[in-house]
Amino acid sequence: MENKKRLVVGISGASGAILGIELLKKMQLFPEWETHLLLSSGARRTIQLETSYSIEQVEALATMVHRLGDVGASIASGTFKTAGMVIVPCSMKTLAGVASGFSENLLLRAADVTLKERRTLVLVPRETPLNRIHLRNLVTASDAGAVILPPVVAYYNKPSTVQEMTDHIVGKILDVFEIPMHGFCRWGEQPLK
Repeated sequence: MENKKRLVVGISGASGAILGIELLKKMQLFPEWETHLLLSSGARRTIQLETSYSIEQVEALATMVHRLGDVGASIASGTFKTAGMVIVPCSMKTLAGVASGFSENLLLRAADVTLKERRTLVLVPRETPLNRIHLRNLVTASDAGAVILPPVVAYYNKPSTVQEMTDHIVGKILDVFEIPMHGFCRWGEQPLK
């Protein structure tokens, strides 16, 4: 399976768990990709509070599910090749761990490995308003090489449903990894068919 491409997907406890779920659903359309999922304890709670999905249903969307405490998992090592990682949504607690290199669990260790190996790390911070600590941590993570991609709604594509807004944000995330998403609309272009 060396020809498989791998994307690590972390879902942390910020509001917006549906973004991570929808990303996993879209990734199932690309059989050449494996998804390696990590759920924080806060994510498990948020999924139950914000969505109609069970934890089991979310985990079933991934190729491989890793446990938060398993710091010996494959994705904890730089020798395990991946295209990178996305944390969607990214809580301010998780951001603080990434920015400070505090790898207390597998989610933070995988992010640290992604940065140290100079792979793409996309953080989708979900908080508003932001205080100075949040802003400093975002700058620190960016300076370390992370892509900061807040889930900002676009209006040029004239979304009419929450699902369309969600899909556009997921499309922007996948675009960072050069994964084309059906329905994703770039400024001045028609959506991908």
